[in-house]
Amino acid sequence: MKRTWIYISVVFFLALFQWGLSPYANAYWLQIINMIGINALLAISLNLIMGHTGQFSLGHAGFMALGGYTSAAITVYGGSWGIPVPVLFIGALFLGGVFAAIVSLFVGIPTLRLKGDYLAIATLGLGEIIRVIILNVDFVGGARGFTDIPEYANFFWIFTLLLAAILFLSRLVYSNKGLAFLAVRDDEIAASSIGLNPVKYKIAAFVIGAFWAGIAGGLFAHLNTYLHTNSFTFLRSIEVVAMVVLGGMGSISGSLLSATVLTVLPEFLRVASEARMIIYALLLVLMMILRPYGLLGKREFKWMKKL
Repeated sequence: MKRTWIYISVVFFLALFQWGLSPYANAYWLQIINMIGINALLAISLNLIMGHTGQFSLGHAGFMALGGYTSAAITVYGGSWGIPVPVLFIGALFLGGVFAAIVSLFVGIPTLRLKGDYLAIATLGLGEIIRVIILNVDFVGGARGFTDIPEYANFFWIFTLLLAAILFLSRLVYSNKGLAFLAVRDDEIAASSIGLNPVKYKIAAFVIGAFWAGIAGGLFAHLNTYLHTNSFTFLRSIEVVAMVVLGGMGSISGSLLSATVLTVLPEFLRVASEARMIIYALLLVLMMILRPYGLLGKREFKWMKKL
């Protein structure tokens, strides 16, 4: 009961900020804060796949694109259905996540029997296939991009859904069932010897991660009101992988921390003009030399395991 009241209080604070204070906040920094929330959602969802199950996926941007375009199509073409905006928006996000999860299931069944570099190449190809297909679908704008998406996403929705994802994933990972994910990550043969099916848990992690990536894509679409496949290239997947690795493989807290750092850092480096990306890359290399296991390694903030 005490935890429930804490969650309600957090959601109340988010609502208070959104409707009471955000109209007076700096629009630029509010946009950065919103992107921190979306990137954190992407990072913790990929962390379930990479950090807790030991799979190397480079197709997360593809699932983000599926969720973004699906939810945007529902709100754009369903705006005349007379459905209340909050219901339409949440329903669109959910269906976008579900569609991304379904695609990941059908793709994951044959590909997740692969390991290491082979799995990375397969998921990379999947992400590019999704991007090229969307590029040729005129229903969602095609090469022109998808315009006129309603601006439904804001600080409240982004961080409320991020809180929901943190609660779901932390309770999943640190439950008895969650130990099976860690067992598969550490040693598939040993996991099989005690009756676990490694492929089953890999697919489960892949589908759950894709679902939350689809949610993040929907929030991204309704925050920026415009989508183009250039936002979901291979480099986008690499950015999310960098967040997981930098934060610490297997640490939800680390993914939250690194998503914040890697979202804010390029903005501070804008003063360096054209050299900013070189400095950004050098700082990443330096951080990985000093902290080869990530900012937090496999550790969590104390409050994370008590959620």
